[in-house]
Amino acid sequence: MKYVAYYRVSTQKQGQSGLGLEAQRTAVNSRIQGEGELIAEYTEIESGRLDARPQLDLAMRHAKRAKATLIIAKLDRLARNVRFFAALMEEGVPLVFCDMPHANEFTLHIMSAVAQQEAKAISQRTRDALAAAKARGVKLGGPIPISAEARAKGTEMASRNATYLWSKIEVDFAMAARECKTIKELARNLERKFVRTPRGGLTWSTSMVHRGLERFNIKLQK
Repeated sequence: MKYVAYYRVSTQKQGQSGLGLEAQRTAVNSRIQGEGELIAEYTEIESGRLDARPQLDLAMRHAKRAKATLIIAKLDRLARNVRFFAALMEEGVPLVFCDMPHANEFTLHIMSAVAQQEAKAISQRTRDALAAAKARGVKLGGPIPISAEARAKGTEMASRNATYLWSKIEVDFAMAARECKTIKELARNLERKFVRTPRGGLTWSTSMVHRGLERFNIKLQK
């Protein structure tokens, strides 16, 4: 059996440091050990409350093309929103959660509702705690220390993800470039052809196009 893994962390700092990601990777690798092949990994740095998930979209489409199962460490890493979860179930891509490996569709819908309620409760408790701390004169905020090792892991992960995502669009990018003479023209051509950026979006900036040309060693025809 083939698997595509989807990981999510809630903040940019967690993404850079690797905090939370290693635990998710460990859960996924333990689940599929001796049972299948992990063919791809996608990492999202986004709040679980937001529906905009470019990496999840890429992971779903990859799994569908490869006839693979989308594997996720925990249900709340996917979403804490019943409507969002239900829409994903309609895509028809098999889903497996490491914390609930034998759950059926009915059980997953119930657990997504529980996760949504839990998210609301956590949010309220956090607001109450912050308000109480502020009332006591506590200074809120401040940087979270990140070790050099953790930062290096985060950089390595970002580089690996970027290389993989660029490789998925190399053919479409090169074909679009054959028809263009300027970077701006190529950006519009990529958008007309619905070629997604490595970040999963559909809007190509000139700087992003320039990086693609350099990465693939492509020269535009003058």
